[in-house]
Formats: sequence, C-alpha cells, structure tokens
Amino acid sequence: MGKRALITGITGQDGSYLAELLLSKDYTVYGLVRRKSKLDFNNPAHFFGEK
Repeated sequence: MGKRALITGITGQDGSYLAELLLSKDYTVYGLVRRKSKLDFNNPAHFFGEK
C-alpha cells in the first residue's frame, strides 16, 4: 500500500501547496473542505488546469 495523506483545509493556500508537494512525492492525497455559503477553489485551481 502506498503513502497516503489527509489534509484538512486543502482549499487554503498552505493546504494546496502541501497537496502539490505530496503529490510530487507519490502520495495519495485526500482533502477536507470546510462547508461555506460560497465554495472557493481559487488556491487549488492549478490542480484542475484553471491557472
């Protein structure tokens, strides 16, 4: 079984950079998102090819 990581607050600035780092090191990354009235995925947008 490979390495796995759970990141709370993955849509924040630090969470998105941590996810990017771990993905480059062959981790499987899972992320939690805080429920808000407006979803904001600007920080991890580079994962989806939007930036």
